[in-house]
Amino acid sequence: VQLQASGGGLVEAGGSLRLSCAVSGRTFNRYTVGWFRQAPEKEREFVAAIEWTGRRTVYSDSVKDRFTCSRDNDKNTVDLQMNSLMPEDTAIYFCAVLNRPYIWSHNNEAAWYDLWGQGTQVTVSS
Repeated sequence: VQLQASGGGLVEAGGSLRLSCAVSGRTFNRYTVGWFRQAPEKEREFVAAIEWTGRRTVYSDSVKDRFTCSRDNDKNTVDLQMNSLMPEDTAIYFCAVLNRPYIWSHNNEAAWYDLWGQGTQVTVSS
């Protein structure tokens, strides 16, 4: 199983980017996908998670109302639409798979995730 995050880049503050996470290979039957980010010299931080059905999502307070997570299970992709970007959103963004189908109280904890992609750099200039 491989995860590949893409869509990162350089954008001005107030701009938008859309990240995509492609899941390939033999996957778990039903899984949650999470997005995390890590800025230089900071710990990995939870951003968002979306359950198997796509109907429920959860966001960190820092991105709520700006970021939207969606998924297409036919294409095995999960997208993260990021609007109103701020310089503090600058980080490497990672997608990860959790072998549980539904939103769960530990979705914001990186240690619970089973598989990780390599990440994509997002840089927001002021």
